Amino acid sequence: MKVIMTGGGTGGHIYPAISIADEIKKRFEGAEILFVGAERGLEKTIVPENGYPIELIPIHGFNRKKPLKNIKVIKELNKGSKRAADILKLFGPDVVIGTGGYASAPLLKAAQKLGIPTYIHEQNAFPGVTNKMLEKRVKKVFLGFEEASKYFKYPDKHVVCGNPIRGNFLDTDIDVARKELGYGKDDFVLLAFGGSQGAGRINKAMIGVIEALEPFKDIKICLGTGKFYYDAILDELKERKAGTGGNIQIKEYINNMNGYLASADLVISRSGAITVAEVTSCGKPAIFIPSPAATGNHQYYNAKAVSERGGAIVIEEKDLNDEKLISTILKLKNDRAILEDMSHKSRLAAPENAAGRICDNIEEFTDK
Repeated sequence: MKVIMTGGGTGGHIYPAISIADEIKKRFEGAEILFVGAERGLEKTIVPENGYPIELIPIHGFNRKKPLKNIKVIKELNKGSKRAADILKLFGPDVVIGTGGYASAPLLKAAQKLGIPTYIHEQNAFPGVTNKMLEKRVKKVFLGFEEASKYFKYPDKHVVCGNPIRGNFLDTDIDVARKELGYGKDDFVLLAFGGSQGAGRINKAMIGVIEALEPFKDIKICLGTGKFYYDAILDELKERKAGTGGNIQIKEYINNMNGYLASADLVISRSGAITVAEVTSCGKPAIFIPSPAATGNHQYYNAKAVSERGGAIVIEEKDLNDEKLISTILKLKNDRAILEDMSHKSRLAAPENAAGRICDNIEEFTDK
């Protein structure tokens, strides 16, 4: 079986594709998998690091703020479409799977013209433009959130499978992780981060949280600031004479996220689709602070999907301040019954074995 995975631009599109590819390799002996992405996307680095070959095509997303710049984008799209057709003819895939982002459009469209079965996976509760455009001619639309279905036009194609995540998030033992990270069994572990790039508003609010909660030695705080904000956060904490206690960790980037997530009693984060999938699959109560800059406000809809099930609290950025965040944290810390209920409902918000469900449906359309 030969499969092309296409999508990218951001990790939210790339990591689900890698998880699906990993499952295909387990499921179909001798499967050949090729990734196709954009020259400017993160996939050109992330995909090879995960052991897969990748072909890159010249393409760029449309500029919604400066329409005149889209003349160049359209020229690139034409070049990208030709390159996509060449890759398809050379590799000869049995199936093409798209995981969203502008990088996936030329490849999927070219595959459809050649009669190759195509599938798409939509990570967010509010779908992206590319996937809505491609829906009509694909075999199946795999949904990360059931709520996304109403924004598409062909519900008979929809399969709610959740968002595929890497296996190490599911396999990490809590007690082992806590021991390795130096946390005690009775510690209240608060994990806060804003994604790989960091989030300025979350970092700013967490300075106040650290200042207020540092005296509580049973509270352990780990803040992932992102590279851009790291030095400024350290300087601000130093100026306030805060963050120096042994119960506070400030990290530029959290490498072993699975260990920290397993150890956490409460998570504070943005609500990108994959972050939400990782948090809920681990059954962690969360305070989600959606990025207002996300296309179509999709992070708000992702967070809302979990909060409506009782697994998270949503604080919109316009309502975010130190006092509100501190009081919410302490309310949850001081009521273990609420935390345990949120944990249970968080886990229920995450459909199990998303990559496996996707492969089950692909098998229906191929006997190779």
